[in-house]
Amino acid sequence: MRKLNTVYPVLLLLILISISCTDIKKIPVIFDTDANNEIDDQHALAYLFYNSATFDIRGITVNATYNGGLIDAHYEEAERIMKLCGWENKTPLLKGANKGFNEIKSSLDSAYYDGHKAVNFIIEEASQFSSHQKLIVLAVGKLTNVALAVKKEPSIIPNIRLVWLGSNYPEPGEYNQENDIESLNFLLSTDITFEMVTVRYGKLSGTDFVKVTEDDVQKRIAPLGETIATPVSGRHGGEYFSFGTYAISLFDNISYYGDPPSRSLFDIAAVAIVKNPSWAKAKEIPSPILIDKKWVEIPENNRKIVLWEYFDQKSILNDFYESLTADKRAID
Repeated sequence: MRKLNTVYPVLLLLILISISCTDIKKIPVIFDTDANNEIDDQHALAYLFYNSATFDIRGITVNATYNGGLIDAHYEEAERIMKLCGWENKTPLLKGANKGFNEIKSSLDSAYYDGHKAVNFIIEEASQFSSHQKLIVLAVGKLTNVALAVKKEPSIIPNIRLVWLGSNYPEPGEYNQENDIESLNFLLSTDITFEMVTVRYGKLSGTDFVKVTEDDVQKRIAPLGETIATPVSGRHGGEYFSFGTYAISLFDNISYYGDPPSRSLFDIAAVAIVKNPSWAKAKEIPSPILIDKKWVEIPENNRKIVLWEYFDQKSILNDFYESLTADKRAID
């Protein structure tokens, strides 16, 4: 009886440790970005890196959109953020497409087509997953890299959960969408799990609502991030030892809008709702299609997508700040 009493607590402890180790699974994600386009991609990348306890960051892929230069500029900006967040060499960073889906798709059989490094990486990573455990591709720019991967290797379709930051749906327009409409329509025509994280410029219901004021930038964003040993040269010049100080430079080179003057950080909302789906509302709709840059509804369509809207601005921004605050952040 004494042996049983001694052994039982140890056995129970081992069982509990085993359960906790198997139950805690990181969310596998590839982050696909036009990092040099604006300023929200950089904040989303930092948010992702400082949540590495939640996310299994498989890779960062970049693409070029019509602001921000060609692919090298987007690669270099993503690399800056990786260095500033202490993430350099921890995750692959790969160049994707300069051009659009229709311009590239006929060359997919060649070895060095436009975007081949990122596209092949997405295929290789997705091939390791299944319909029961999907790889999340979190895309916050045009959808060219993802569409090319699916076009080249359709067998990965069941293995991917595509979460795309884009569109003013049901209204027309929006930057990511307009950069490569053909890639969007192609993916909507497949069976890939597709989730649209709406932007909706000027509306309270889209990620445009997740915005920071000039005061927030100075008081909340400037102190964020750890201090690194070797400074990083910024895209607007200067040298920076932390993400927060670099962010100030980014904000200094953009315009604020509204009253009070503010700027949206759209892309961090896409990361946030993958981390915590309760920070927005999701609904399933029949997949629409874009014709002449306008959404056309297909009510009878059996193909469904998920629409994300009504984002919890306060919870998302507070979690962003806390994730990058010295005494609370968790980075590997």
